[in-house]
Amino acid sequence: MAKIKRSRYSSDEMSTCEERSTQGPNVHPCRVAFVIENAPFEQDRRVRKEAAALRTIGCEVSVISPKGTSQKHAFVEVVDGVRAYTYWQPWNGGGVVGYMLEYSWAVMCTIVILFWIWSRHGVDVLHVANPPDLFVLAVAPFKLFGKKIVYDQHDLCPELFETKFGNNPLVKKVLLLLERWSYRISDLVIVTNQSAHEIATSRGAIPVGKAHIVRNGPDLEFWRAGPSRPQLRGGVAYLAVYVGSMGEQDGVDRIVWAARHIVQVRGRQDVRFVLLGDGPARQKNERLAVSMGVGPNVSYLGWVGDPELLAYTSTADVCLAPDPPQTVNQLSTLIKIMEYMSCGKVTVAFDLLESRRTAGSAAIYVEKDDPAMFGDAILAALDDPLRREQLGRLALERVRGSLHWGLSREALLRAYQQMLGVLQCG
Repeated sequence: MAKIKRSRYSSDEMSTCEERSTQGPNVHPCRVAFVIENAPFEQDRRVRKEAAALRTIGCEVSVISPKGTSQKHAFVEVVDGVRAYTYWQPWNGGGVVGYMLEYSWAVMCTIVILFWIWSRHGVDVLHVANPPDLFVLAVAPFKLFGKKIVYDQHDLCPELFETKFGNNPLVKKVLLLLERWSYRISDLVIVTNQSAHEIATSRGAIPVGKAHIVRNGPDLEFWRAGPSRPQLRGGVAYLAVYVGSMGEQDGVDRIVWAARHIVQVRGRQDVRFVLLGDGPARQKNERLAVSMGVGPNVSYLGWVGDPELLAYTSTADVCLAPDPPQTVNQLSTLIKIMEYMSCGKVTVAFDLLESRRTAGSAAIYVEKDDPAMFGDAILAALDDPLRREQLGRLALERVRGSLHWGLSREALLRAYQQMLGVLQCG
């Protein structure tokens, strides 16, 4: 992704968009407020790209999110022309009670900041990204004042909860109710793939024309392979890379078990595993790697900047998508796979419905949730450079042809235009 350009709050900078309203007494830019909770704005590539797309047609954009690592003190910063409002989040999931505390605090902070933005700059559209679907409660009152609401469904929350905590009929009923309210109260529903579109129109019972697919495609202007940096292999022959969140549903522990199989069963010491990202399961998986004796082979580097992500992905001999075959993963598009593909890399993944729809024949699929099979698939890719090259080339062609952000950007703007008619955006 492009380097994030930041500045501290300046009334002169904040007024530049408003000055465009001088085109006519009743014309002003379309003012969009994004609401996200699952990640800070700086880490949410999808929302960053959506915000940038809306700015190119003249919209004023604000974003509300938890603070990131580089937003320690400022309440609001200008990030690539977007007003980024952040709040301190003292809780971070961990069991049902932990999530209740996290989300309750986030909803309260979001409501306060939304009214602040409305009073200072005005709001025409509230663009709400899940999880959680609880934010329908925060934005519903704005419907009374004629505001448009966009429900950007990143994840299927009922399936996601079941993956994390098991089947609780009462909680599932509540989550389905919140999802249904989110569908119904919205003027526009944006989903990431065909599976989510089918759920929105069947389970959500919304009109087909109200739901639009906007994929998490990589922006090829910025997200493309750079020069390989052999030193990142750590002195061994091969580098296997994982990029993404580290929750229970992400299956990062499968990489640790696969590494154990490769090192201790297959006797291979020539592969370095680098895991880039963070999440509630990270520390547990770091301890797992040490307890299995593969700590030196598996490196957890946390979230790093986009240049480092690209450097590791560009150098990787194989990239990993260990998300296990659970319902939520079967129905989710994994953006990391498309980012691997945009760098011309072969991906080893479990055989999931939406992963196949994304990568087609350009990935290596493991047919069942077996870390040993996953490890052998990694070795098969590493030991066949010709196949790696062929699949990597096919992956890049597939992204360039039908999966890149340029197409998703067009879909997003068409959806907004359908919702608002002719956009009054300068």
